[in-house]
Amino acid sequence: MTRQPRDAQKYTGIWPVMLTPFDERGEIDWDSLEKLVEWYLAAGVHGLFAACQSSEMFFLSDKESRRLVSRIVDQVGGRVPIVASGHTASGPSQQVEQLGAMAQTGIDALILISNRLALPGEGDEHMLDTLRQLTEQLPQALDLGIYECPWPYKRLLSDETVAWCAQSDRYTFIKDTSCHLPTMARRLALAQGSDLHLANANSQTLLTSWQEGCQAYSGVMANFHPDLYVWLYENWRREPQLAQELADYLSTAALIETLDYPICAKYWQQRLGNFATLRCRVRGAGVFNDGFFPAAVDSMARLGERWQRRLMDQRA
Repeated sequence: MTRQPRDAQKYTGIWPVMLTPFDERGEIDWDSLEKLVEWYLAAGVHGLFAACQSSEMFFLSDKESRRLVSRIVDQVGGRVPIVASGHTASGPSQQVEQLGAMAQTGIDALILISNRLALPGEGDEHMLDTLRQLTEQLPQALDLGIYECPWPYKRLLSDETVAWCAQSDRYTFIKDTSCHLPTMARRLALAQGSDLHLANANSQTLLTSWQEGCQAYSGVMANFHPDLYVWLYENWRREPQLAQELADYLSTAALIETLDYPICAKYWQQRLGNFATLRCRVRGAGVFNDGFFPAAVDSMARLGERWQRRLMDQRA
């Protein structure tokens, strides 16, 4: 099948890693999901990353993951592109079946998980061989990506793997979790002239990474104030001083993700009226509720609201 020319801007901008809301029984809360999707879109995000670690994909059945992504695709209706993973299986044949089924949901790109491609003790060459074999068995017309998911262990991509992805004409999206500017700079150089885009997941290095050529942000803090990240992405060149001030706040605010994520994000979504519960499958909410964590999230959010007002006043 002949591949159509790609839109060079399709995989740029702000891409929230989507949460999955659950009801009190632990089942997917579809009403809350609908509210969450519209909240992201109202913030002006450029794309959505569904069925990822923030979605608790390792705690969803394959059927649940596909249904979740299909509902999101239907609701969004092409307003922004959608990428999704759900790549949790270990065996090669299971992975082909799992990813092939997700490819049928109508997504724009299918995201592979780097730690599914090799065991912790296996070398980078083995991982790249696995990636080549798996890629050959996935639909040729569908864009592909890789996410350096930190669970159950973090597997960073070698330079050889990034170079192969860039040259393959299949890969368009790497969710980088290296949190390391020199590593990102090498990857950008390896991807130069290709369709491969680098989405930084780390708020502390974000602005500098954009200044050096990184094309996107796909991190957990877009579950708290995606509109601030959208403003930063769209305005950092025009208003560098204000952008640096905002980046300083976002860098500090992002430390909140260490306070029992994703529960802290679901707490904030509940405060916004989007979620009915804090329920997670990955862990219980006892530690979060029994400590200072809610107050810390509220303080972070109040400071963020000041930034939202400041930026609105500036536009006026």
